[in-house]
Amino acid sequence: MAGVIERTGPFLCFSSFEYIFRSMKYLPMLLLSILVLASYVLAQDDAAKGIRKVMDDQAAAWNRGDLEAFMQGYWNSEKLVFVGSEVTRGWQPTLDRYKRTYGTREKMGTLTFSDLEITVLSKDAAVVLGSWSLARATDDPHGKFTLVFRKFKEGWRIVMDHTS
Repeated sequence: MAGVIERTGPFLCFSSFEYIFRSMKYLPMLLLSILVLASYVLAQDDAAKGIRKVMDDQAAAWNRGDLEAFMQGYWNSEKLVFVGSEVTRGWQPTLDRYKRTYGTREKMGTLTFSDLEITVLSKDAAVVLGSWSLARATDDPHGKFTLVFRKFKEGWRIVMDHTS
């Protein structure tokens, strides 16, 4: 008889039909939860891949001696903020600062990013903590950075850079 609780040994159980029916009512919620979690994980993965590509492209441009291409990783806006030994605001002033500081291939050396920790804050914002180093003939400067990335229609761009 369906719905009758049967005693089988030390356990109480519903008949098989009712047990399956009662369990099935939670299935849509379980599937929805799995889909939401999976889409969240995939979105974070996509964001991290996009950000890593920007940084890989920047390192490649730097190592070619192409500061303009390096700057493509930054938001082309007067609201861009770069913090180093001083605060620089705007894309063009940031490029000008790079040109003043690293105006020759010898001064640029070979750039490497490492120890990247990418924290996705939302579908269009992330923070990256990492290390940088330059291999040059006369010295090997290095330091840490914190980057704030935003996603725009053209892709992920750095909107704030604090490098020391």
